[in-house]
Amino acid sequence: MKRDMNSFRGCYRRDRLLTDDHTNCAQALKNLGAARVLACCVHPVLSGQAIDRLSASKIDRLIVTDSIPLTEAAKQCGKIDVISVSGLFSETITRIHREQSVSTLFDEE
Repeated sequence: MKRDMNSFRGCYRRDRLLTDDHTNCAQALKNLGAARVLACCVHPVLSGQAIDRLSASKIDRLIVTDSIPLTEAAKQCGKIDVISVSGLFSETITRIHREQSVSTLFDEE
């Protein structure tokens, strides 16, 4: 854990983003003074006790995609924000079917 704690340096009064399996670090980040702890995951399975644990955690917001539908319990949780990827998926599938570039979808303008 000591090695992991080194990655938390410099979090005082700053926002921090946790990804997928690192969400249990929220309490440590808050203890070190993080202003907000945001977490994200691509596929919000959120099974079993996930919603209860999220609600009780120090995570301020969980950002997920709409790659799978949220359960009713997840929809009621005030900590979850959903970002739509349906347009991106649709365009990607179309481009693959037409043998067009997919990488240009991610080019910065």
